[in-house]
Amino acid sequence: MRSGILVIDDDEKITSMLRRGLAFEGYDVHIANNGTEGLSKVLAVDPDLIILDVMMPMIDGFEVCRRLREGGSTVPVLMLTAKDEVENRVKGLDMGADDYLVKPFALEELLARVRALLRRKEPAGETAGQRLSFEDIILDLDSREVLRAGQRLELTAKEFELLYLFMQNPKRLLTRDLIMDKIWGYDYSGESNVLEVYIAMLRQKTEEYGGKRIIQTIRGAGYILRGDS
Repeated sequence: MRSGILVIDDDEKITSMLRRGLAFEGYDVHIANNGTEGLSKVLAVDPDLIILDVMMPMIDGFEVCRRLREGGSTVPVLMLTAKDEVENRVKGLDMGADDYLVKPFALEELLARVRALLRRKEPAGETAGQRLSFEDIILDLDSREVLRAGQRLELTAKEFELLYLFMQNPKRLLTRDLIMDKIWGYDYSGESNVLEVYIAMLRQKTEEYGGKRIIQTIRGAGYILRGDS
């Protein structure tokens, strides 16, 4: 079955280019020209992935993403932004976006991100029904719920996948290249700090209720899940 992709962007040049490029790759493409239309089309076409521009009239991409997540939607969101400042990337990710791409971008890179997000919509089927635990953290794959010391943590889909990867490999060093390949599905670029942004956000949420730091940085090597602070 062909995957359906909804592009929400008010730039006709961008939507035209994405319609042609995505259709050529075999995707069913739907277009919305503003945030209001985009939210309506999410309900109408039930896409497998959303490509979402940030700067739009009426309702911007941040608000669209926030409303989707508050409504319980787990559809992967790739956010497009012309702004490369860290605070804008963090805001998009914090609203529930799964990845971001800065304009102008190469179509080949966008297609790689799309393929990676579609592959990683859910954890592998053989792990269904599994619960992982590490110290006072419990991760449930069926409900996609994470608890720390009995407190529920509100994680985005990508944060959940990242924590799941760590909890599959406790006390094992995970390199940046390995994490990027497992979670994003494309080679890590030293110019991108998407991983560092997600690590910071995951730390903030896992430490929200006073929990000690469990995701440790091994300088120049990667990250490790361990109990020492």
